[in-house]
Amino acid sequence: MPATTATTPGRPAPRLRSTYRPDRPRHRRSTLTTVLTGIVLVYSLVPLVWLVVNATKTQAGLFSSFGLWFADDFALWQNVVDTLTYDDGIFLRWFGNTLLYVVLGAGGATFLAILGGYGLAKFDFPGKRWVFAIVIGAVAVPGTALAVPTFLMFSQMGLTNTPWSVIIPSLIAPFGLYLMWTFSAEAIPTELLEAARMDGSGEFRTFFRISLPLLAPGIVTVLLFTMVATWNNYFLPLIMLRDSAWYPLTLGLNAWNAQAATAGGEAIFNLVITGSLLTILPLVVAFLLLQRYWQSGLAAGSVKE
Repeated sequence: MPATTATTPGRPAPRLRSTYRPDRPRHRRSTLTTVLTGIVLVYSLVPLVWLVVNATKTQAGLFSSFGLWFADDFALWQNVVDTLTYDDGIFLRWFGNTLLYVVLGAGGATFLAILGGYGLAKFDFPGKRWVFAIVIGAVAVPGTALAVPTFLMFSQMGLTNTPWSVIIPSLIAPFGLYLMWTFSAEAIPTELLEAARMDGSGEFRTFFRISLPLLAPGIVTVLLFTMVATWNNYFLPLIMLRDSAWYPLTLGLNAWNAQAATAGGEAIFNLVITGSLLTILPLVVAFLLLQRYWQSGLAAGSVKE
């Protein structure tokens, strides 16, 4: 029976105050969170807007106009052509070097992280806890702290001033290994592997036919992290390479920027800015194409069933 409310004779029944309103949002919006998010958004987009706007200006227009607005002359296409053809097209050589370092370095680091993370997650062996401690410790060590010892070691081996001095250190990605370790532990059910083994599937076949498709979101996530780290790598090539023909884009653009400070050097700030814009375009395209895999990879294991 429905509940009744006692009333006094001669008086109207009291009205019950309802706390539910259909037009009221079910979740409270935090003004502070919105403001902080807006600040982070502005902080992230303003440098990109500045880069796009100033890539359309000539050398003279950079110093005669406001930094966040266009100049009278629109020289984007001419700047792109000049950037690609300056100094016998050295920019294209630097771009090819960067692709080489990313394909071999970041690709190799991702492959090793997949194998290592899968093995640590799905196989038991003596010393596994020590391996875990070493991986965590390696994640905490910044790469710049290892650059000088790496240079001394590669110098003794005669590998400095060669592409291998940049590629080989890039193959080690402790954070990628740890990420694949945790992702493999959640994404691949142990019962699935046991069923495959009972059906006579070997370990390699099980890995490539069953486990690898399930690891796709984690693989893309690790690939993005290692690719960005290798693409933006500056300090390691700076101490390893002397020949400008093996420079990556980061080191080459810095050399162009430093020309204005040298005796008799030519200031080409418009080409430096345009080259920087061309440098980040592949990363933007990669993130846009792989965004859905990256987001699912970061969210994997966050909900417990």
